Amino acid sequence: MRIAVYPGSFDPVTLAHLDIARRATRIFDRVIMAVFDRPQKNLLFTTEERLDLLREATVSMTGVEVMAYQILTVDFARSVGACALVRGLRTVSDFEAEYQMAQINQALDDSIEVVLLAAGRHYGHVSSSAVREMAALGREPVNFAPPHVLAALREKFTRGG
Repeated sequence: MRIAVYPGSFDPVTLAHLDIARRATRIFDRVIMAVFDRPQKNLLFTTEERLDLLREATVSMTGVEVMAYQILTVDFARSVGACALVRGLRTVSDFEAEYQMAQINQALDDSIEVVLLAAGRHYGHVSSSAVREMAALGREPVNFAPPHVLAALREKFTRGG
């Protein structure tokens, strides 16, 4: 079985994330969307909330599962028997950052490949930070996130986080 880990903060999960995961299932038998529990950034949603939102978003996606992790991504990938890390690319700056991280991961464990998937043509402009910002400023990012994520964003910003 070919297993891939698709790591991220998923704060929140977007349609672009789901597109990458769906496309990764064409290449791999199992895709683990791995929620990093301790990213070095300010998060809107807790780890448990991010897991719940991601699980609901992927419930009908065959071959996709959701897990949290707290260790180096390459170590997590090894621990679940993954042969690859999957990452999505939207821009040239994404490529530069992902290329650098791929080099680091290769130095840590060269048995785990890094597969970079270009964003689908409808999602190249979609990011979690843009979704959060639109929601914070009172606009519903309806073309960028699943309905249950929109509801969670509405609740966060209505009750003040």
